[in-house]
Amino acid sequence: MAIIVNPEGFVTAREHIPQAHKLALSDIAAKEPVLRYGSVIGHANRPIPAGSWVREEMLDMPVPPPLDELPLATAVPAPQPPLEGYTFEGYRNPDGSTGTRNVFGIATTVQCVAPTVEYAVRRIKTEILPRFPNVDDVVAITHSYGCGVAIDAPGAAVPIRTLQHIATHANFAGRPLVVSLGCEKLQPARLFSSDLPILESGNVIRLQDERGFGEMVSAILEAAEKRLSQLDRRRRQTCPASDLVVGLQCGGSDAFSGVTCNPAVGYAADLLVRAGATVMFSEVSEVRDAVHLLTPRAQTPGVARDLIREMRWYDEYLAAGRADRSANTTPGNKRGGLANIVEKALGSVAKAGSTALRAVASHGEKVTANGLVFAATPASDFICGTQQLASMNLHVFTTGEGSPYGLALVPVVKVSSRTALAEKWHDLIDIDAGRIATGQATIEEVGWHLFHFILEVAGGRKTWAEHWGLANALSPFNPGPVT
Repeated sequence: MAIIVNPEGFVTAREHIPQAHKLALSDIAAKEPVLRYGSVIGHANRPIPAGSWVREEMLDMPVPPPLDELPLATAVPAPQPPLEGYTFEGYRNPDGSTGTRNVFGIATTVQCVAPTVEYAVRRIKTEILPRFPNVDDVVAITHSYGCGVAIDAPGAAVPIRTLQHIATHANFAGRPLVVSLGCEKLQPARLFSSDLPILESGNVIRLQDERGFGEMVSAILEAAEKRLSQLDRRRRQTCPASDLVVGLQCGGSDAFSGVTCNPAVGYAADLLVRAGATVMFSEVSEVRDAVHLLTPRAQTPGVARDLIREMRWYDEYLAAGRADRSANTTPGNKRGGLANIVEKALGSVAKAGSTALRAVASHGEKVTANGLVFAATPASDFICGTQQLASMNLHVFTTGEGSPYGLALVPVVKVSSRTALAEKWHDLIDIDAGRIATGQATIEEVGWHLFHFILEVAGGRKTWAEHWGLANALSPFNPGPVT
């Protein structure tokens, strides 16, 4: 039987309790609140004796924090001392953005062209790219959007602006090649603003203008060689840490995530903010039950109201689909000790660190503010990563149960909640935050380690996901109707 200590003495486990799961430290009567992180994660729906395994079916979820009763900018954190002199080796772009990789990008307007573009990319990588050693990769922005949709519906703005911002990503130097079919609803002129040079002659290939598959591929390869020769002249330069835009995300979370990897990422986020960088956290349904902890930290009441706006929009979106935030938790989350979305959200927001919330971006919007920013996205790993690509040049992904997730366009740093996972997946996990749970390291020590690692990766060091070439397909969020 396991023995644990609480302030009142010893509690003996009444049954086998899996690692990371909860044990009642005292008797809990029916209808009494059950606390974790000092917050209510549920109410007991039966008596729970001390030493019992506290499981999902024993708890009734509390209602989410009422959005009309939240404190607004009532506890704004004081600015922390700036960190000066921290740099990385990045790629300067004419528009003022900074890349962490040098990538040739091919943007597409519709799924119809994806197989042809992917065929061309395979040939570019084998036949042309080896002649341009200063270019890291060739990436096709393929997706399931572009036609068969209500292109003028209000929700259509979300995937369109997401795809535009990804196509003009800093790691592409803001200048992709565009491949269109020709008859799709999402025409190149609809995807890109007329003031962007992307629509100039030679930057757009319409497959319906070509005579057969061979000419389609030849047109792409010819344009690719010209663009690769330009990109090959790019060189890394010393850039301040303030040029970083780092996206934070959870995937395969467990009950250790909120006490090891997420707090360590939160500490690193504070360091990045102090160095002038932009740090984005997202995943609305994994913030909703902890929003009352964030609105007091908003820089202004207006920023707090913007956060509430995004929470309300998603409440209504889920309700329209006859769902609610409880649909978020997965079998893996529960196997890893998370009883419900309330507990998961309270651990998830630890990634946001302790600085003031400076701004809020809606779905698919490009983040322009410095400091800590909430960028609204669904919690789905693939959709969240796609949405964050509209802004970020580096990604940090925490996991407890494990995920071989990756992105082709930016480096993904994987941080594990448990040492057992880091040892099992020694060639997939970059940072082991499980050392916090075993007492081998503090949150502060792992946070500093992650901060330095982020700067190294931004400067060219490969993550494990890059080493293996792992890249999930892009999945733009489309809340609009499909026709």
